[in-house]
Amino acid sequence: MKKMQNSSKSLSCALSAVALACFAILPQIANAHGSAAQMVPLKKIANEAGGTLKWDSYANVYTFNRNSTLVRAKPGSSTITVNGSPFKLSAPLVVRKGAAYVPHDFLQQVTQSSLDRTFVVERTPNPLNPLSEEEIKSTVEILKTSGKYQPGYRFSEITLRMPPKEEVWAFALEGKKVTTPRTAEVTILDGKHVIESTVDLKAKKVTRWEPKEGAHGMVLIDDFATVQAAIESSPAYIEALAKRGITDIKKVVTTPLTVGYFDNKDGLQQQDRLLKIVSYLDVGDGNYWAHPIENLVAVLDLVQKKIIKVEDQGVIPVPMKATAYDGSDRKAGTPPKPLEISEPQGKNYTITGNSLHWRNWDFHLRVDSRVGLSLSTVTFNDKGTKRKVMYEGSLGGMIVPYGDPDVGWYFKAYLDSGEYGMGTLTSPIEPGKDAPENAVFLDATLADFNGAPATIPNAVAVFERYAGPEYKHQEMGRPNVSTERRELVVRWISTVGNYDYMFDWVFSENGTIGINAGATGIEAVKGVKSRTMQDATAKEDTRYGTLLDHNIVGTTHQHIYNFRLDMDVDGESNTLTEIDPVVLPNTTGTPRTSTMQTVERTVTTEKQAAQKFDPATVRLLSNTNKTNKVGNPVSYQLIPYAGGTHPVAKGANFGKDEWIYNRLSFMDKQLWVTKYNPEERFPEGKYPNRSSKDTGLGQFSADDQNIVNTDNVVWLTTGTTHIARAEEWPIMPTEWVNVLLKPWNYFSETPTLHLGGTAK
Repeated sequence: MKKMQNSSKSLSCALSAVALACFAILPQIANAHGSAAQMVPLKKIANEAGGTLKWDSYANVYTFNRNSTLVRAKPGSSTITVNGSPFKLSAPLVVRKGAAYVPHDFLQQVTQSSLDRTFVVERTPNPLNPLSEEEIKSTVEILKTSGKYQPGYRFSEITLRMPPKEEVWAFALEGKKVTTPRTAEVTILDGKHVIESTVDLKAKKVTRWEPKEGAHGMVLIDDFATVQAAIESSPAYIEALAKRGITDIKKVVTTPLTVGYFDNKDGLQQQDRLLKIVSYLDVGDGNYWAHPIENLVAVLDLVQKKIIKVEDQGVIPVPMKATAYDGSDRKAGTPPKPLEISEPQGKNYTITGNSLHWRNWDFHLRVDSRVGLSLSTVTFNDKGTKRKVMYEGSLGGMIVPYGDPDVGWYFKAYLDSGEYGMGTLTSPIEPGKDAPENAVFLDATLADFNGAPATIPNAVAVFERYAGPEYKHQEMGRPNVSTERRELVVRWISTVGNYDYMFDWVFSENGTIGINAGATGIEAVKGVKSRTMQDATAKEDTRYGTLLDHNIVGTTHQHIYNFRLDMDVDGESNTLTEIDPVVLPNTTGTPRTSTMQTVERTVTTEKQAAQKFDPATVRLLSNTNKTNKVGNPVSYQLIPYAGGTHPVAKGANFGKDEWIYNRLSFMDKQLWVTKYNPEERFPEGKYPNRSSKDTGLGQFSADDQNIVNTDNVVWLTTGTTHIARAEEWPIMPTEWVNVLLKPWNYFSETPTLHLGGTAK
C-alpha cells in the first residue's frame, strides 16, 4: 500500500505536468529576488493534483485541500497557512479575471514546508508491509527461471508470507530486526489444477512447489471474459434466448457464478472446473440487473472454455421496464447546502509507511488479495506502556446464501472472499461521497492473474470523526463535566457483482474497537409473472421473496460475515471466560426476595467455545496472568452483534440435511475460539470453491485442543437475514451490522479521564 500522491517525487511529477500545461498562459510578477515569477492557475493545480479549491468571499480566503494538506491563502499575500501554521511563498497569490494564480512551484513549496506531518518516511521497513511492485515482479521472474513454470499458468495469489509472530511483535514493540527473509506465497492455476509455491526473495529461489490434489482455485478476472465469449458461441444457449424473443446476443450480460457442491445431485463432475451462468438483458437503462433472463442457466467448463449444459425451466418474460438505479430518470432534487469538515491544524494521526498512529493506538494495515483490509500489531499506549491488544484482524470469510430452490437459484451460496478474492475486487473510494472530505486515501498494489503488479487507487480511507459525548455529568450546583468522543475510521470497500461491501474498523480513545460491515449496491432479483400482489400468481411468485417492482422479486437471502481476530490481550496467554447474570434468592433477611448475581466459568476446549451467541452472556477473552489494580484479570469483551439495521442472522437458514453443512460450519455459530496456528486463516478453508467437506473452522476445532492460558484466535460470525423491501429497490441504501471488541477490566479506571480536565 502506498499513500496517494504524497511523496515529494510524485508531487514534483504532478507539478511538472501542470507547469508545462499552463506555460503558455503564465502571468509574471516579481518574486522576492526581483526576477519575474512564473504563475499558474491554482484551480488547475488543484484539479491536476487531485485536490479541491474553494473561495470564501466573506473571509476573502482561498482554501486548497489535498489529501492531508489544508492551505489557506488570501489574495495579495505571500503568507499562507499550511495546516494552521504560517508559511511564506516565493510570490503572493494574485487574482486575474476572477481566477487565482500562484507560483508554478506552489505544491513543491508547500510540500517542502514540512508543515504536513501526516505522512512520515518509513526509516525501517515493517516486516508486514505487503509485497512491493518490484517484489511481485521479482517473484514471477524467479518462478519463470526456476524450470518449473509453464506458459499458460495464471496466478490467484501472490502475497507476503508472514514472518513468525514472535519476531513481528519484537519488531513492533522493541524495534528488533526480523531475521526471517522476505518470502512470497504464490497460488498458481494450471488449467483445473492448483499449485502452491513459496519464493525466497532474498535468496531468489523457489523453496516450495506443491500441487494440491482435489482443490479448485478461485474465479479469476479473466474468467469473466471467458464466460461472455462462451455464451456468444453456444448454439444451445442462443436457441434458448430466441425462445424468449432475444435475438441480439451482444445485449446479454453474463455473471460467472460458482456452482457449489450437491453430492452429484446436480449431475456435475466434481473434478471439473465449472461455473454457472445466469444472464441479464441490457435494455439501455444502465441497469441490466433489473432485467433478469429467468429460468435459464448455462454450465461452463472453464478448461474447455465452452458451454457443456443448458438448463431451461421454462420461459418467464424478461421485465423490460426501464429502471435506472442512479436516479438519472428522475427529476433532480434540491441539492443540500454544503457540509464542510475542516481540520485547520492538520490531522491527529500520522502514517509511516503502512503503520498508523492515532492518539493511544498504533497498528499496521495492508490490503490482502483475498480478505481485503487487514490490521496487525494493534497496541494501546496506556500511560506510556504499549500494551498488546490484537496481533492480526481481518475479514476471515463470508457467505451469501439464497433461499430459492429454483433452477437459477438453488446453487447460489457465494463465498465472496474465498471464491472470488474480495481484495482483488477492491472498489476505489470516492472522496466526499464514499468517505468524508477530511479523509486521507491510500493506494494498494496487488498482483493480477498474469502476475503483474496492479495499483488500486484510493483503496483505503482513513478519517477522524465526532461520535457523540464520551461522557457527561451535570452535578447540581457545579459546572458541567463532559467531553467529546472521537473515533478513527479505517474504511475499505469491495464490489462483488451486484453488491458493494463496506468494512469499517473503528477505534475509540477508550480502548473499544468496532468492526462495521455494510452492504449496498443492487439486489439480485428474480423475474416473475406478477405485477402486483393482487395478481393470481403473486402468492407463488413471492414464496421465496418480496415483490419489489412489476415482475420483480427480491429473493430472501443472508449476508454472513466471519472475522478472524488473533487477539493477544496484554500478551499471548489468553482464556475464554463467560459471565452469566442470574437471579438467586435473598438470604440476608432484608425485604427483597431475590438478588442479581453473576456466575463465571472458564471455557476449556475448542469445541466448547464454538457456540450460538446469547446476548445475555458476557464473553471475555481474558489474560488471567495479568490483573488491573484491584486484581481483576485484564480482558476484552467479544460481541458479534452490537446492533444492525436488518434482522440478525442467528444462523444459516437451511435444513440440517443440506450439503452446505458438510462444507461450512462457520455460518451457524457466532463464536469460535481456536488455538493459534498460522496456517489456519480462513473459516471456510483455503480452497472452498466446489469443496465437499469443511476444511475451515469445522476442521480447525475437530481436535478439540485446550484453549486455557494459550495463544488463541477468536472467530466472530455476524450477519443479517436479508428480507427485501421496496425501499431497497432499485438501489439499496447501506445496511450495517456491527461487531464490538470492548475492554473489560483491561484498564484500572476510565481511560479517557485526561480528555475532561486540565493537565496538571
